[in-house]
Formats: sequence, structure tokens, C-alpha cells
Amino acid sequence: MDTNIVIIGAGVIGLAIAKELSSSFDDIYLIEKNSTFGQETSSRNSEVIHSGIYYPTGSLKATLCVEGKKLLYKYCEEKQIPHKKIGKLVVATNDEEKNILKNILKQSQMNGVTDSTYLTEKETKAIEPNVYATAALFFPTTGIIDSHYLMKQLETDAIKQGTNTVYKTEVTNISKKHNCYEITVKDDCGKYSFSTNIVINATGLYSDKISEIAGISDEYYNLHYWKGEYFSVGNGKNKYIKHLIYPVPNNNLTGVGIHATLDMANRLKLGPNAIYLPEKKINYNVNILHKELFYRSVKTFLPFIELADLQPEQAGIRPKLQKPNDVFRDFIIKNETDKGFHNFINLIGIESPGLTCCLAIAKKVKEMII
Repeated sequence: MDTNIVIIGAGVIGLAIAKELSSSFDDIYLIEKNSTFGQETSSRNSEVIHSGIYYPTGSLKATLCVEGKKLLYKYCEEKQIPHKKIGKLVVATNDEEKNILKNILKQSQMNGVTDSTYLTEKETKAIEPNVYATAALFFPTTGIIDSHYLMKQLETDAIKQGTNTVYKTEVTNISKKHNCYEITVKDDCGKYSFSTNIVINATGLYSDKISEIAGISDEYYNLHYWKGEYFSVGNGKNKYIKHLIYPVPNNNLTGVGIHATLDMANRLKLGPNAIYLPEKKINYNVNILHKELFYRSVKTFLPFIELADLQPEQAGIRPKLQKPNDVFRDFIIKNETDKGFHNFINLIGIESPGLTCCLAIAKKVKEMII
């Protein structure tokens, strides 16, 4: 056997798994087709440490988010990773949305989120005087993080513990043998193959395709791409809020609505929207024509925002298991032994709150190895 474990994909999930497994296993290779870590979904998001408030009780998204938040804050404190618990407000602007808030509060409590508070209009105005809301939910331990610093620390820890990181190397084929897997990769020098006992598929946007080339073809695993754009807010408007400000979420959690976030540099951003990409063509351009849509989406609860404040910021692609009008879909994290693929572990549809969940997901993957 050439090696013991191959982790494919060096986004935040692959890096967290490498850090976790390398504390107990030897001969681990982390393979990434890009020139460095976190070049796709992991570096194109809101950088929010979520609380796990929206998701169905008992789902992986709920349980791993609640656990992951605790693990992530502890890791940040131990490793001095830049982060802040700035808190989050989910705001209602009418009676219908106030009723939705009550349902969210109940759901959050069922998920084990114990720090949530229902605020009246007056109480909301007291902590966010520039926000319009007839009521709000306050989650004080929702926070923000420097995701690049987090990924760099995960990589550093994994390497110190013996993980071999291999960049600019793309997996082109996976063949199941009698008691191992043969991995074929392509790099600048050409193609070559090697064998491994365990394969962990953490390739994000391409996780359904990696599963398929290994021989695990399942329509339930098919990914759908959703583009999310962000606009930055200038003219000093970052000083107008102190917390993350969210509207009530979209139906079936296809997104949580265009919201306002502050980053570690105290820059204010709006986003993301949710644009379905049926042809799965990736481009990271922000459509300037969506500027007015963003403005109208937040003007109700952020009345201080003006159209001239907005400038295109960034875009990301979410690997969702839902297409439009689908019901909620959970993460897929599965050892495919029952399909005849012993210790081939698939991670598919790892979108939000994947960043928050990363350390909890890594623990779960470790427990799955047979």
C-alpha cells in the first residue's frame, strides 16, 4: 500500500479533516487541484460563525452547527485566530414576519441554541438605532472569523502532525481494488497512480463527480449550483450597525436572504443573493445590474442604505443538493461501505453552515472510519 488515507479537496472541510485525522493516523495525503487551499467555496462566503437556528432538529446541519460553533470558538482562542462574537439580529418588519420569528425562536431552542432572545421594537431600537424592525431575535454568540487565517492554521497543524499536502494535482480517476483504492492524478509532470486504504471526498463543488468516477453513482447525490453575489457598502455606513442583520429566511432554506455582515476589518457587505445555475457554469463576476435589487431587498430594514453606497464585492458558488422549489436537504456525510466501497467517505452538499461545522464534521468523519 502506497499510503493510508487520501483526502481530496483542501477547502476548510478537507483541511479540518486532515488536522483531525493526522492526530491519530499516519500516511495521510491531502490533494488539491488548485495552487493552494480554499480557492473556491471556502474563501467566497460571509465568514459568519453560525448558531444553527434554522435547520430541522436532528439534522446534520443543526447538530453539527451547534457543536461546531463551540469547537470553532475554542480553536480560535487556542490558536489566536482572528474572530469576534458580534451577535446577530433576525429582524421582522411586519406582523407576518413577527410570526415567523416566533417559529425560528422555537426551532432554535429545539436545536439546543439557548442564548436566543426575543426583542420588541423598542428593545431592538435600543441596540441598533439605525435598523428598522417591529421585532427581532438576538443571538449574541453568532460571530465572524477570518476564514483564510483559519484555513492556514488548519493546514499548519495538519502538516505538523504529518499530513502531506499536494497542490496543483487533480484526481482524474478512482478505481476500487480488492482491498484498496487506486487513485490516478494529473499534475504538471503528467499522470500517475498510487494506492490507498481510505478515501475521503471533500471536493465541494465537484464532490458528486468524484463520487461518480469512483463508481458510486446516485441521483440523490447530484449537486445544484447556486451563485451568491455580495455588494460592499461604502460612505462610512459600516458605522451604522454593530451586529449582523438578517431578514427572515427564504422558503425551504434555499438561502437566508440578503443580509448585512461586518468582517474583521469592519467592512460592511450585503449578500448573498441566490441565483440558480442550471448549466453549472462557474463564474465569479458580480452583475452590476443587481445593485438595485440588493438596495431594495435591504432598504426596508436598513433605511440608511442608499443606492450610491453599493459597489460590487465578490461572488461564490454554493454546492447545494436542492434545486428551485425543492424541500430542505441535509448534508451527506457517509461511509459508503454499504454500497461496497469500504472506507470511501463522501461529503456532498457541504454548503452553509459548513464553515461553522468544519471541526465537528472532521470529528464525525474520524468516527466513521472502520
